[in-house]
Amino acid sequence: MERATGQADPQSQADPSPQADPQSQADPAPPEGPPPPPPATPRRWPRRLRRTALALVLVLVLPVLGVEAAARLHYRGDPAEGTTTRNKDAIWLGHAWVDGRKTDADLAALGRRLDGTGIRDLYVHTGPLEHDGTLPRSLYPKARRLTDAVHEELPGVRVHAWLGDVLATESPDGMRLERAATRTAVVAATRQVLREGFDGVHFDLEPAHSGDRDYLTLLDAVRRVTEERHVELSVAAHQIDPLPALHSVAGTVTGHPKWWSQEYFGQVARRVGQIAVMSYDTMQPTEGTYGGYVAQQTSLALEVTPDTTDLLMGLPFYHENRFGHWAHAETVPAAVRGVRLGLSRTDAGRERFGVALYVDFAATEADWAAYREDWVTAP
Repeated sequence: MERATGQADPQSQADPSPQADPQSQADPAPPEGPPPPPPATPRRWPRRLRRTALALVLVLVLPVLGVEAAARLHYRGDPAEGTTTRNKDAIWLGHAWVDGRKTDADLAALGRRLDGTGIRDLYVHTGPLEHDGTLPRSLYPKARRLTDAVHEELPGVRVHAWLGDVLATESPDGMRLERAATRTAVVAATRQVLREGFDGVHFDLEPAHSGDRDYLTLLDAVRRVTEERHVELSVAAHQIDPLPALHSVAGTVTGHPKWWSQEYFGQVARRVGQIAVMSYDTMQPTEGTYGGYVAQQTSLALEVTPDTTDLLMGLPFYHENRFGHWAHAETVPAAVRGVRLGLSRTDAGRERFGVALYVDFAATEADWAAYREDWVTAP
């Protein structure tokens, strides 16, 4: 560090060298032992390694910057009038509704909560499925009681059995859809829960990688059962690439592709009656970028979802702070505004459209108020 006075350090000023006069000094004594090693020089990375490191930084940073820039742009403007509920909304409900913890009083309270909203579908957690695709009957002892009560007390509301599991796509543990026996067991589990009076089955299998043909094969097999029983098949869907082929980049760099290509999203949407985008856990840092991200996701999904399929956009009815999700950013008001902006720009008149609230047991009064004011009763 330089001195504040700007003067040289007195200790750095050596006396005039006596070697200025070669005759004034005797020859030095020869050194003892081997000569000292030369001073170490800083090691420099090989050029190829430096280039590789720079390329890696660019691969990681540029897509993030691109996503953020796009999100900010998509959050601009105002939603069109009439981009509000179509009375095709849904909510995910926890396992307590089928294992006996919820009572008749709880159902009555739920009915009051839903009154005057656009919620038509209840995704009730009835699993999880075993890794081999089977479903223990002991997991849902009160399922029939729930479906009968909903049909009697909440006419017009449908109850879906929400079944999920972790897929063995990124670790050795989990369900393996490439095994025909596993897919057959999932189809059998579908028939099993439908005998409890459910109006449909809702699958949440994660992480399902973009392009996974085995997942599509499973949906084809389950759909034959739901069509036979005249009930709904719905799925919770991954987000869509906010930049072209971003899932491939993420998969190569991190091993977790996260997104689906828009093409693959459309392939899934054409196989189901309802598709609910899990438009939360987005890694967005602010309400503005989160809302813009949701607006873009809404537009991307609308572009490839057929008119015969209900498209629902997920709203974050929970509050956590961890990598990938920040409660101060992922709010219900920002999500609803994003949904309305995307709907306004892409297909403002679409009827088979709604939002899905995740999840009942973590929701606050503020979440419900924002859903009602910004989506149900907004102009």
